[in-house]
Amino acid sequence: MRPLALPISRTLLALACGAGALALPLSAHACATCGCSLSTDAAMGYSTASGWRVNLQTDYLNQNQLRSGTRSVSAANVAALNPAANQEVEHDTINRYTTLGLTFSPNADWSVNLQIPYIDRSHSTYGAVTPGQLTADNLSDASLRGLGDIKLIGSYQGLLPTHNFGLQLGVKLPTGRYGGPNADGTGTVGRDPIAFSSGPSAGQLVDTSLQPGTGSTDLIAGAYYYQAISQDFDGFVNGQFQAAVAHKLDSPGADYRPGNLAGLSFGVRYEAHPAWVPQLQVNITHKSHDQGALADTTDTAGTVAYLSPGLSVTVATDWQAYGFVQLPVYSQLDGYQLFPHWTASLGIGTAF
Repeated sequence: MRPLALPISRTLLALACGAGALALPLSAHACATCGCSLSTDAAMGYSTASGWRVNLQTDYLNQNQLRSGTRSVSAANVAALNPAANQEVEHDTINRYTTLGLTFSPNADWSVNLQIPYIDRSHSTYGAVTPGQLTADNLSDASLRGLGDIKLIGSYQGLLPTHNFGLQLGVKLPTGRYGGPNADGTGTVGRDPIAFSSGPSAGQLVDTSLQPGTGSTDLIAGAYYYQAISQDFDGFVNGQFQAAVAHKLDSPGADYRPGNLAGLSFGVRYEAHPAWVPQLQVNITHKSHDQGALADTTDTAGTVAYLSPGLSVTVATDWQAYGFVQLPVYSQLDGYQLFPHWTASLGIGTAF
């Protein structure tokens, strides 16, 4: 992929928003892929230029439909499982992520990227209700805001003389608020977990997987490749894998381990006009089940695929902006999960 005027910071998928398909360090209850899965590196064009790069990205995900397997389901159908199944009926989860990316490249072979996410999430749920109890009076609401889990990722692209193949290795740190109830339900574990602010569940802690952080240290590994495929078109493919290797929530009866994340992205960019570059990505993410007493082990795994059209533009010297819409084209979700009809990502960056 041709270097653009702006070399952009490396990001994940989120599986993930802040490379590959792991962009943000988040996984939410009743959503297999809460993080944006856009490949920001591909959106802006990979670069071998040395120096500093700064990127700011905001992502919007409104999870407002219940799905199971490959189909949508109604809240009444989920509520009909109660009380025998004790199945929670969630209403919606709106996620707004803002991620600051800082990248330093000492030369064409190496770079290191720091991703600092801020989480703004609102969540509402009916709880374990019957169909006749699906009323506004039974909705509980929560606002979860704060620093998320920071990621540090190193990249090496010196294996080929063309520098168009790279390997990544990084770590996600437990910097966000995390936790849940203690083993006997009379207190809390973790670091300042957030509770519901209104409704029948007011004062009760929000699900561990919805907190701004997971309380885990995760290892991240990935690879990417990009290549001109004609005079005007470039293609790319990248993938990442993320797995928790250490857990702060590991007490008996009050433990939690987020599920592993795997992501694959591929696509093309049309570069006939350097000042504006239309492009199309396919983003595929798989998440395994969360584990532990504080986890929803039933409703947190699945595979999803997005078709993501977008555009990057040069807005000033050494400044570029981009925008993408992600449209879900496939989902295979375990249990009953909230899922978005679409997601959106906007970003801007510069190099110096």
